[in-house]
Amino acid sequence: MIKVLIGLGNPGKKYEKTRHNIGFMVADVVASLLNCPKKEEECCFSKIINCQEHDLIIVKPQTYMNNSGIAVKNLLDEFKLSPEEILVIYDDLDLPLGTIKLRKKGSSGGHRGIKSIIENIKTENFPRLRIGIGRPPHKHQVADYVLSPFSKDEYLLVERIIKEASQCILNVLKYGVDKSMNSCNRKII
Repeated sequence: MIKVLIGLGNPGKKYEKTRHNIGFMVADVVASLLNCPKKEEECCFSKIINCQEHDLIIVKPQTYMNNSGIAVKNLLDEFKLSPEEILVIYDDLDLPLGTIKLRKKGSSGGHRGIKSIIENIKTENFPRLRIGIGRPPHKHQVADYVLSPFSKDEYLLVERIIKEASQCILNVLKYGVDKSMNSCNRKII
């Protein structure tokens, strides 16, 4: 049973609408759909929303993407949770824009936020929802690409992706990861 949703991203206004922050964006929409309190609290190097009505905590680590594992480790320790009780939401360069993939476990796939989590909690066994953002045309542009906002043309699709990813998460909360994979793993466009 999932008890904590963790949207990955970077804190601060500068990064709010960037590709790397799609995890934060989805976490905010899920909180809204569940009518969770709007008040964010500080805990464990994170901003958290305690959705007591749903026995759920929604988390946005404030450690910056590459150090997300510090916040996740502190959350697991503070709330006495196992890695299987979290669901991490993050951007993925290796998936085309418009694709979402739900997995029970796996490697980092080169994602530094996921790598940090794996290193800090000492396991790859935690559920995650990967949201495709596609790759830039040239490999040397990756850092600038993930820290850039979506284009105007992409943003209509991104709104739909966020909506679909949020619905996937609601299914996971209701039915579990295994039963939700078929409906979640798809290309939206």
